[in-house]
This record gives sequence, C-alpha cells and structure tokens, in this order.
Amino acid sequence: MKILKGDLIQFAVEGHFDVIIHGCNCFGTMGAGIAAQIKKHFPAAYRADLDTPVGDKAKLGTYSTAVAEKNGHKIIIVNAYTQYDFSGRGRLTDYGAIKRVFSKIKNEFSGKKIAYPRIGAGLGRGDWSIISDIIDNELKGEDHTLVEYLRI
Repeated sequence: MKILKGDLIQFAVEGHFDVIIHGCNCFGTMGAGIAAQIKKHFPAAYRADLDTPVGDKAKLGTYSTAVAEKNGHKIIIVNAYTQYDFSGRGRLTDYGAIKRVFSKIKNEFSGKKIAYPRIGAGLGRGDWSIISDIIDNELKGEDHTLVEYLRI
C-alpha cells in the first residue's frame, strides 16, 4: 500500500487515479465524511447509491459504481458497502464486508490505479491496522494508494 497525503478527490480530478473507493452504509445517506464530498463532487455516485435497495443488509460486501469525467480523465467511483448502519454504539464497520468488497474490486479493476481513504476507520469506528491488512491482502499486486486527508 502506497500512502499519499492530500485530498483524494482533488488527486482523482487531476488524473492521478482511475478508481476511487469510499465506504458506504446500506441506507443511501452519503451525508458525512468523505461520502458527503463524493456526493457533492460526483452526483452520479450518489445516484448509483440510491439505485440500490435502501437498508438491505445483503449489500454488505458489494458495491455500486459511477463514472465521471473531469479534466478529460475518466474516474470510476466505487461506493463500497462496508457497514450496515450509519449510527449506533461501537464498531459499525464490517471487516468481512471489507474483505469481500476488495476481493471483488480487484477482480473488476485489476491493472487500474486505485485510491481510497481510511475506509471504515473514521465514522465506521473500525481499527485501521486490521482494515489496512485486509486491503493490502485483497489488492496484492495492484497499484493502490491510501490517501490520508491533509487540510491545506
């Protein structure tokens, strides 16, 4: 896993990545964290999320996608369903869902430049050391980068 500090969305718009992934709950909210920024900058990603069944636990470990073109560069946005709910006590992130979704992402997007934030470790309250190991294992051999948000 490469690590880059900065703004994931800005890097994608500048053409640094082909695929950006962010974690979603199963209720189509995209109301906080990076999901809210994705919703704002890539409305098609929000529409793709809304096209899935709201509140369906079967979405865990799957994803929806949207394609945006910015500055002549095609960006695939992946809404990865890594947690069921957006509120509650304790850890919301589902480690099994992260494993399943990243396995599917590798199968579909192998060979592309992939980037993501600390999926599941912020609002999902997951343990980043566990999550990063899962992502590293599932994306082994791929060009993938963690983008740690850096306020400017």
